[in-house]
Amino acid sequence: MSDPSPRASPTISASPEAAAVTAPRILSATGCRIEYTEGKGRGVFANCPVPAHALIEVSPVLLLSAEEYEKHGKYTVLDHYTFTWRDGRMAIALGLGSLFNHSQEPNVSFSLDPLTESIRYTTTRSVLPDEELCIFYGHKLWFKDINANEGVSEATEDTDDGWGGLSVMADNGIGLQRATEGDHDLNEIVQEDSLPFLRVRITPDEEEEEDLESVRTVDAWVADIMDNRHTTALLKWLKASGYESPALAHLKRIRKSRDQSTFLLTASPNTPVLPTELQGSLSTPYQIRVPKTAALTPTSLQLKATFWPTVFAPRRKHEPEVWSQAKMRWASSAIRRVIAEARHAMQNGNLPIAAYVPPPFDVKHGTTAGASLHFVAHDLRISAAHPLRHPVLNVIQQISDYRSEPATTAVNPGSAELSAAEDAVRNGKNYLLTSLTLFTTHEPCIMCSMALLHSRVKEVFYIFPMTLTGGCGGAACLPKLPAVNHRFTIGRWKEEPGLEDLRVGDDVDA
Repeated sequence: MSDPSPRASPTISASPEAAAVTAPRILSATGCRIEYTEGKGRGVFANCPVPAHALIEVSPVLLLSAEEYEKHGKYTVLDHYTFTWRDGRMAIALGLGSLFNHSQEPNVSFSLDPLTESIRYTTTRSVLPDEELCIFYGHKLWFKDINANEGVSEATEDTDDGWGGLSVMADNGIGLQRATEGDHDLNEIVQEDSLPFLRVRITPDEEEEEDLESVRTVDAWVADIMDNRHTTALLKWLKASGYESPALAHLKRIRKSRDQSTFLLTASPNTPVLPTELQGSLSTPYQIRVPKTAALTPTSLQLKATFWPTVFAPRRKHEPEVWSQAKMRWASSAIRRVIAEARHAMQNGNLPIAAYVPPPFDVKHGTTAGASLHFVAHDLRISAAHPLRHPVLNVIQQISDYRSEPATTAVNPGSAELSAAEDAVRNGKNYLLTSLTLFTTHEPCIMCSMALLHSRVKEVFYIFPMTLTGGCGGAACLPKLPAVNHRFTIGRWKEEPGLEDLRVGDDVDA
């Protein structure tokens, strides 16, 4: 989406005198206004303070079929005002939707709403009065960005950024039509050595149990079967007894030998009680040691079978995920976003550390979830004078606040505070990051890594490892600990040149 008259071609911008006549200063109760600025033309500005994650605009769209766009639309001024809709049609945003200017550090995100055929615009952070409201067009621009920050490279249509033309991925995954030309096949699988990150192993070191001493075992209750004709009845009783649990799901239920069959009962610490009608079918229960996990290799299968018959299950759960060109672009865009946020923090006197949670990548469709919001935060320990204002904790808090917000409250920056009834549901329980990915400039510290584990984040990517304080492979690797009940994928981004200004001391908790 673009606005060629003020942005792509500043020479035809209206004069300030014309702006005073043609542009109403107050548009609606959302607290936005249109203003003209030199070199950019029309733009959207805040009239009053706007909180983070506030819905400031819902723009209905006019939809053109792909045929209409190819035959007519692309040859008109509308070409620079179009979004690529999820079904391949082209959308022209009405209202304020076509007037938001571009920024490398946007304070507004946008998402498609196919049900209402509209585009929703939401603030990504708190916005001050008279501050311009900007979105992110992508990394391949067809005009000169007059506000490009130092250290943020400006791309043109002919620029190859090293990831196959990182052009279309605006932060919400909505491609700009002009930027898709000449790209690689987005479904192409990226080879492991070509990925822009290194995977951090999170499986315990002792998982490869290749000798008898390394086989991990637990206590379990068993009983000898006195009459094999009762085996079916025993299995039915066990299923209804409550003794059956996933803790022993990797083991066969019955161990057969030449002279005796033994029945696996439970791993409960208490002696199981047999029903009266089956007491003659089993011996008195007794405890033995059985393998704690399934056999991952043929060798461990043979070793574990000496304790108890074990399921052979080569671990697929932690096999590397296959990445496509589309997902790699999505992640690369997120990394650049978090770098820009870290520099924003540094400019305001804070540590140059930031965290970003984009909309999740849709593997099936090769896009991001259009209705999702973005959450970005930077370190606030200095400005807030608070030791716990780490960016990871800040972004988790943002998601918690957003998900606890009553669904019936449309955010209006000028409205009154929430009623007592509405405020009562803001209980902080909806903080979970299930299926979400967190990008951060620096490896999260042990405290933040535990918060990510509790919040059930899907995966974490960071640029700078923190060998003395990090909890994702540096000083420790929390999802690797055997006692935790959740594991998340970790990737260490391959550091690119020009990021030296973001380094912090090895002893800093990120």
